[in-house]
Amino acid sequence: MKALVLLSGGVDSSTCLGLAIEKYGRKNVVTLTVSYGQKHTKEIEAARKIADYYQVELIYLDLSKIFEYSDCSLLEHSKQEIPKETYVKQLEKRYGKPVSTYVPFRNGLFLSSAASIALSKGCGIIYYGAHSDDAAGNAYPDCSSAFQEAMNQAIYIGSGNQLKIEAPFVMWTKKKIVQEGLALKVPYELTWSCYEGDEKPCGKCGTCIDRINAFAENGVCDPANV
Repeated sequence: MKALVLLSGGVDSSTCLGLAIEKYGRKNVVTLTVSYGQKHTKEIEAARKIADYYQVELIYLDLSKIFEYSDCSLLEHSKQEIPKETYVKQLEKRYGKPVSTYVPFRNGLFLSSAASIALSKGCGIIYYGAHSDDAAGNAYPDCSSAFQEAMNQAIYIGSGNQLKIEAPFVMWTKKKIVQEGLALKVPYELTWSCYEGDEKPCGKCGTCIDRINAFAENGVCDPANV
Protein backbone atom coordinates (compact mmCIF):
# COMPACT_ATOMS: atom_id res chain seq x y z
CA MET A 1 0.00 0.00 0.00
CA LYS A 2 1.08 3.58 -0.67
CA ALA A 3 0.58 6.35 1.88
CA LEU A 4 0.33 10.13 1.65
CA VAL A 5 1.51 12.05 4.71
CA LEU A 6 0.43 15.61 5.46
CA LEU A 7 3.75 17.22 6.34
CA SER A 8 3.74 20.63 8.00
CA GLY A 9 7.39 20.54 9.01
CA GLY A 10 6.61 20.31 12.73
CA VAL A 11 7.19 17.63 15.36
CA ASP A 12 3.89 15.77 14.96
CA SER A 13 3.75 15.50 11.17
CA SER A 14 7.45 14.64 10.94
CA THR A 15 6.96 11.82 13.43
CA CYS A 16 3.97 10.71 11.39
CA LEU A 17 6.22 10.56 8.35
CA GLY A 18 8.82 8.52 10.19
CA LEU A 19 6.10 6.10 11.28
CA ALA A 20 4.67 5.78 7.75
CA ILE A 21 8.11 5.11 6.26
CA GLU A 22 8.78 2.42 8.87
CA LYS A 23 5.44 0.77 8.08
CA TYR A 24 5.21 1.14 4.29
CA GLY A 25 8.76 1.80 3.14
CA ARG A 26 10.20 5.02 1.72
CA LYS A 27 9.29 4.15 -1.88
CA ASN A 28 5.62 3.84 -0.93
CA VAL A 29 5.32 7.23 0.80
CA VAL A 30 4.57 10.65 -0.67
CA THR A 31 4.21 13.88 1.31
CA LEU A 32 2.04 16.98 0.95
CA THR A 33 2.77 20.39 2.45
CA VAL A 34 0.28 23.24 2.33
CA SER A 35 0.66 27.00 2.26
CA TYR A 36 -2.39 28.68 3.75
CA GLY A 37 -1.15 32.23 4.32
CA GLN A 38 0.52 31.40 7.63
CA LYS A 39 2.93 33.81 9.31
CA HIS A 40 5.41 31.00 9.98
CA THR A 41 6.34 30.09 6.42
CA LYS A 42 9.50 28.60 7.87
CA GLU A 43 7.50 25.43 8.47
CA ILE A 44 7.26 24.94 4.69
CA GLU A 45 11.04 25.24 4.43
CA ALA A 46 11.29 22.67 7.23
CA ALA A 47 8.94 20.31 5.38
CA ARG A 48 11.19 20.46 2.32
CA LYS A 49 14.27 19.68 4.41
CA ILE A 50 12.55 16.73 6.08
CA ALA A 51 11.28 15.33 2.77
CA ASP A 52 14.81 15.63 1.38
CA TYR A 53 16.21 13.90 4.47
CA TYR A 54 13.90 10.92 3.96
CA GLN A 55 14.21 11.12 0.15
CA VAL A 56 10.47 11.14 -0.44
CA GLU A 57 8.41 13.15 -2.91
CA LEU A 58 7.02 16.43 -1.57
CA ILE A 59 3.96 17.99 -3.21
CA TYR A 60 3.32 21.68 -2.54
CA LEU A 61 -0.22 23.09 -2.48
CA ASP A 62 -1.29 26.71 -2.01
CA LEU A 63 -4.69 27.13 -0.32
CA SER A 64 -4.11 30.67 0.96
CA LYS A 65 -6.94 32.14 -1.14
CA ILE A 66 -9.51 30.19 0.87
CA PHE A 67 -8.40 31.71 4.17
CA GLU A 68 -8.11 35.36 3.12
CA TYR A 69 -11.47 36.14 4.76
CA SER A 70 -10.37 34.87 8.17
CA ASP A 71 -8.89 37.05 10.91
CA CYS A 72 -7.18 34.08 12.55
CA SER A 73 -4.09 35.34 14.36
CA LEU A 74 -1.95 32.68 12.66
CA LEU A 75 -2.47 34.26 9.24
CA GLU A 76 -0.10 36.77 7.71
CA HIS A 77 -2.80 39.33 6.87
CA SER A 78 -4.30 39.30 10.38
CA LYS A 79 -3.70 42.25 12.70
CA GLN A 80 -4.18 40.04 15.75
CA GLU A 81 -1.15 39.16 17.84
CA ILE A 82 -0.34 35.50 18.41
CA PRO A 83 -1.01 34.75 22.10
CA LYS A 84 2.10 34.20 24.21
CA GLU A 85 0.71 31.76 26.76
CA THR A 86 -0.33 28.13 27.13
CA TYR A 87 -3.43 26.80 25.40
CA VAL A 88 -5.00 26.19 28.81
CA LYS A 89 -4.76 29.88 29.66
CA GLN A 90 -5.99 30.85 26.22
CA LEU A 91 -9.04 28.61 26.52
CA GLU A 92 -9.97 30.15 29.86
CA LYS A 93 -10.64 33.39 27.99
CA ARG A 94 -12.44 31.81 25.02
CA TYR A 95 -15.60 30.49 26.77
CA GLY A 96 -15.59 27.19 24.90
CA LYS A 97 -14.56 28.59 21.52
CA PRO A 98 -11.38 27.49 19.72
CA VAL A 99 -8.19 29.48 20.31
CA SER A 100 -7.38 32.46 18.07
CA THR A 101 -4.79 30.42 16.15
CA TYR A 102 -7.46 27.97 14.99
CA VAL A 103 -7.62 28.29 11.19
CA PRO A 104 -11.26 27.76 10.08
CA PHE A 105 -11.74 24.09 9.14
CA ARG A 106 -8.10 23.89 8.08
CA ASN A 107 -7.66 20.16 8.59
CA GLY A 108 -10.93 19.47 6.79
CA LEU A 109 -9.67 21.35 3.74
CA PHE A 110 -6.22 19.78 3.98
CA LEU A 111 -7.64 16.27 4.17
CA SER A 112 -10.13 16.83 1.35
CA SER A 113 -7.38 18.17 -0.90
CA ALA A 114 -5.07 15.37 0.17
CA ALA A 115 -7.76 12.81 -0.67
CA SER A 116 -7.90 13.92 -4.29
CA ILE A 117 -4.11 13.92 -4.60
CA ALA A 118 -3.77 10.60 -2.77
CA LEU A 119 -6.23 8.88 -5.13
CA SER A 120 -4.40 10.32 -8.15
CA LYS A 121 -1.09 9.04 -6.76
CA GLY A 122 -2.44 5.55 -6.07
CA CYS A 123 -2.40 5.86 -2.28
CA GLY A 124 -4.75 3.92 -0.03
CA ILE A 125 -4.18 5.87 3.17
CA ILE A 126 -3.55 9.42 4.39
CA TYR A 127 -1.58 10.05 7.57
CA TYR A 128 -1.80 13.26 9.59
CA GLY A 129 -0.44 14.24 12.98
CA ALA A 130 -3.44 15.38 15.03
CA HIS A 131 -3.01 14.63 18.73
CA SER A 132 -4.96 14.83 21.98
CA ASP A 133 -3.21 17.92 23.42
CA ASP A 134 -4.38 20.06 20.49
CA ALA A 135 -7.94 18.75 20.69
CA ALA A 136 -8.19 19.24 24.47
CA GLY A 137 -10.69 21.85 25.60
CA ASN A 138 -11.80 22.42 21.98
CA ALA A 139 -8.59 24.36 21.22
CA TYR A 140 -8.44 22.82 17.75
CA PRO A 141 -11.67 20.88 17.11
CA ASP A 142 -10.36 19.55 13.81
CA CYS A 143 -7.73 17.60 15.75
CA SER A 144 -10.25 15.57 17.74
CA SER A 145 -10.93 11.85 17.41
CA ALA A 146 -14.57 12.59 16.55
CA PHE A 147 -13.49 14.78 13.65
CA GLN A 148 -10.99 12.17 12.46
CA GLU A 149 -13.65 9.45 12.50
CA ALA A 150 -16.16 11.61 10.61
CA MET A 151 -13.63 12.65 7.96
CA ASN A 152 -12.45 9.08 7.57
CA GLN A 153 -15.97 7.91 6.89
CA ALA A 154 -16.63 10.72 4.40
CA ILE A 155 -13.38 10.14 2.52
CA TYR A 156 -13.83 6.37 2.48
CA ILE A 157 -17.34 6.66 1.04
CA GLY A 158 -16.45 9.52 -1.29
CA SER A 159 -13.46 7.63 -2.69
CA GLY A 160 -15.51 4.57 -3.54
CA ASN A 161 -14.04 2.69 -0.58
CA GLN A 162 -10.50 3.19 -1.90
CA LEU A 163 -9.01 5.58 0.64
CA LYS A 164 -8.87 5.95 4.42
CA ILE A 165 -7.31 8.49 6.75
CA GLU A 166 -5.40 7.69 9.89
CA ALA A 167 -4.32 9.93 12.76
CA PRO A 168 -2.06 7.54 14.69
CA PHE A 169 -1.48 10.06 17.48
CA VAL A 170 -5.05 11.27 17.94
CA MET A 171 -5.21 9.80 21.46
CA TRP A 172 -1.56 10.56 22.28
CA THR A 173 0.05 13.44 24.16
CA LYS A 174 2.90 15.38 22.57
CA LYS A 175 5.21 13.82 25.14
CA LYS A 176 4.41 10.37 23.79
CA ILE A 177 4.82 11.53 20.17
CA VAL A 178 8.32 12.83 20.91
CA GLN A 179 9.14 9.56 22.70
CA GLU A 180 8.09 7.64 19.59
CA GLY A 181 9.98 10.01 17.30
CA LEU A 182 13.17 9.69 19.28
CA ALA A 183 12.94 5.91 18.93
CA LEU A 184 12.40 6.33 15.18
CA LYS A 185 15.32 8.79 14.99
CA VAL A 186 13.15 11.50 13.43
CA PRO A 187 15.38 14.49 12.46
CA TYR A 188 13.82 16.92 14.91
CA GLU A 189 16.74 19.31 14.34
CA LEU A 190 15.16 20.08 10.94
CA THR A 191 11.65 20.76 12.23
CA TRP A 192 9.94 24.07 12.97
CA SER A 193 6.98 24.60 15.32
CA CYS A 194 6.89 28.27 16.38
CA TYR A 195 3.94 30.31 15.14
CA GLU A 196 6.15 33.35 14.70
CA GLY A 197 8.22 33.33 11.53
CA ASP A 198 11.35 34.79 13.08
CA GLU A 199 14.92 33.50 12.87
CA LYS A 200 14.58 31.62 16.16
CA PRO A 201 11.53 30.19 17.98
CA CYS A 202 9.86 32.67 20.34
CA GLY A 203 9.55 30.07 23.11
CA LYS A 204 6.35 31.73 24.32
CA CYS A 205 3.50 30.83 21.94
CA GLY A 206 1.30 27.83 22.70
CA THR A 207 3.01 25.47 20.29
CA CYS A 208 6.49 26.49 21.47
CA ILE A 209 5.51 25.84 25.08
CA ASP A 210 4.07 22.42 24.21
CA ARG A 211 7.20 21.50 22.27
CA ILE A 212 9.59 22.60 25.02
CA ASN A 213 7.62 20.62 27.61
CA ALA A 214 7.41 17.48 25.45
CA PHE A 215 11.18 17.25 25.01
CA ALA A 216 11.83 18.13 28.66
CA GLU A 217 9.41 15.42 29.81
CA ASN A 218 11.43 12.93 27.76
CA GLY A 219 14.61 14.06 29.48
CA VAL A 220 16.28 15.40 26.32
CA CYS A 221 17.11 18.78 24.86
CA ASP A 222 15.19 19.87 21.78
CA PRO A 223 17.78 19.33 18.98
CA ALA A 224 16.34 22.25 17.00
CA ASN A 225 17.21 24.63 19.85
CA VAL A 226 20.60 23.34 20.96
